[in-house]
Amino acid sequence: MDIVYIRDLKIETVIGIFDWERRIRQTVSIDLEMATDIRRAAASDDIKDTLDYKAVAKRLIAFVSESEFLLVETLSEKVAEIVLTEFDVPWLRLRLSKPGAVRGSQDVGIIIERGSKS
Repeated sequence: MDIVYIRDLKIETVIGIFDWERRIRQTVSIDLEMATDIRRAAASDDIKDTLDYKAVAKRLIAFVSESEFLLVETLSEKVAEIVLTEFDVPWLRLRLSKPGAVRGSQDVGIIIERGSKS
């Protein structure tokens, strides 16, 4: 198994349970590891033979920026579902953080793994 990754993809969205959070846009940060097999792409040197991380990032930016979830848990599950189904990824590890959500911490968030590595 090989992994294609995206690190620290920052996207502004409406997220949170408090009234004031529903009126503003906050930044979330996504780290994403996606299982794939890069051998075909390495042999052909053609983007159509690989997991296109730019296409994944563009799709997630479009989705997250338009979403208005209360919980990072819900947003994380929806992001994972998009990657697994739309990009034919068998396994992923997703870290979604909300910088500044807790005073004194750099960020807080969720780490999930979905799918199968085999």
